[in-house]
Amino acid sequence: MSGKRPRAGPPVATLPLRQSAAAWLLDALVEHGVEYLFCNLGTDHAPLIEALADARSRGRVVPQVVLCPHENTAVHMAGGYAAATGRGQVVLVHVDAGTANAAMGLHNLARARIPLLVMAGRAPFSSRGELPGGRDTYVHFVQEPFDQAGLVRPYVKWELTLQAPEVTREVVGRAHGVMHSDPMGPVYLMLPREVLAATCEPAPLWSLPSTRVGAVKAGGTGARVMHTLAERLIAARDPLLVTAYAGRNPAAVGLLDRLARMTGLRVCEFNTVHMNIPRDSPCFAGYQPAPFVETTDLGILLDVDVPWIPRTTRDNPNAYWVQMDVDAIKRDMPMWSFPADLRIEGDAAQLLQQLIDAVEALATPAFRDSVAQRLARLAGEHAQRTAAVARLALDPGTPGQLNPHHVCAALGRALGPHDIVLNEAIRNTAAVFEQIPRSEPGTLIGLPGGGLGFSGGMALGHKLAYPARQVVHVVGDGSFHFCNPSSLLAVARQYALPILTVVLDNSGWAAVKDATLRMYPDGAAQQAGDFASQLAPGMDFAALAEAGGAFGERLVDPLDTEAAIARCFKALRSGRSALLHVHLAPHQGTSSWK
Repeated sequence: MSGKRPRAGPPVATLPLRQSAAAWLLDALVEHGVEYLFCNLGTDHAPLIEALADARSRGRVVPQVVLCPHENTAVHMAGGYAAATGRGQVVLVHVDAGTANAAMGLHNLARARIPLLVMAGRAPFSSRGELPGGRDTYVHFVQEPFDQAGLVRPYVKWELTLQAPEVTREVVGRAHGVMHSDPMGPVYLMLPREVLAATCEPAPLWSLPSTRVGAVKAGGTGARVMHTLAERLIAARDPLLVTAYAGRNPAAVGLLDRLARMTGLRVCEFNTVHMNIPRDSPCFAGYQPAPFVETTDLGILLDVDVPWIPRTTRDNPNAYWVQMDVDAIKRDMPMWSFPADLRIEGDAAQLLQQLIDAVEALATPAFRDSVAQRLARLAGEHAQRTAAVARLALDPGTPGQLNPHHVCAALGRALGPHDIVLNEAIRNTAAVFEQIPRSEPGTLIGLPGGGLGFSGGMALGHKLAYPARQVVHVVGDGSFHFCNPSSLLAVARQYALPILTVVLDNSGWAAVKDATLRMYPDGAAQQAGDFASQLAPGMDFAALAEAGGAFGERLVDPLDTEAAIARCFKALRSGRSALLHVHLAPHQGTSSWK
């Protein structure tokens, strides 16, 4: 498969009478529509490797294997494919060690509510040849912790150990239904080697067909509840909606824009995870809702985990707040205390359509007149914001200290409307969001959790799903280290998935310095200029890219910005990944290390 995208195999051939649990597992995955196994393999996977080879030799369909040298790549690549297609895939990792390496990615996918089945081997438990698959090497004795699943339990919806081949199909059906049920998320299945090697005939296997173990999906709400909300929205003078991930359902994007235009509703995003409203909508008011929270009389929280930072935001105590969310109670957050006079759990697209219908039924000529006035005001504010953003990009910077706004604006002009941008710029997140406006659903992804290194693997997953589109991830130098660059480049090269990596390099963790200054503005760290956050200077990420078979370029002179970006896209069109290493003003965070 080197150099080629994985493709579906031939039709299913006749099954042998007796199969191993590993073989039944592969059959069950195919039955439930799993297309890919994103794998970081180990000694615990021998029965699965044998079952895959045997199935291919018999002409049977099995999920295509994508080998990933690091679990972070595998988890995020599977997550990117699922985010793009809505179809959860499978990641295969190696016992406790691989599970530990996968944990940060699972944290991100759990926060993004992306379906994923992680299958981890378990070290063999028999030692003297009593069972096929027993211990036969040193690591089998040292890779059996007391609680392997505990490594990822905070980030999965369901966990189980496969205990016998006879229940394999049933277990896979359960895992598939749970991970796709709202709110979606990762699930975790452990596979002892002896169980994978054990065999059984088809007769003992029991399972419901995939059509009868489907996911439980969120829906709408009662007509009376939506009627009440529509009345309040019509009566509001300064309504505000804050969202982050409603756009994970592409249908919600157009519906939100329609609702906003028909009601004069100001829409902000905070910590954007998906593109939720077209950036050219007059109702889009940017990424900082705090100034509007203070004045709004009716607020709607739509699919958002953190709508603002309470410590720095003053809210109107007389405002009426409504929460509409696929996860209204925030099941995985021990504390969540944002205002909500009315909580509605459901699917964003269905809830928006219900609200549109309710408003249309109640709208009067007087209401439409007031909406027209609000829209005119919002359009004026939008034009002013757009002009201010453009001014930020005018200064190109100086050699070795480029302006990230200028670079991102040039990158935005090089992209088509359907191309996909993943933003992990951290300190320069705002520059990416502001200067690369997206208006098509599914063309913008932001960091949902706190685990850095998400954007590279997610970019590969999106490229796998949409090979005709250009996929760009913009990442800070500190975050790029977390992307496991050698693994990222290897997968892109092996499976011919050319992506563009833009590294905005300020040689440090500026977010660490900023956090210290927020807590201790006049502290010892500030006085000494020592924030333990300056990384190794002089890194050549372009050379790293070249070593991995990609095109690499260092952008030092701001006058070369347009041409450097053009050379990167030329490489992409030739089927080669590209990395643009952008030199920003160096971060000042001197370490005390001598």
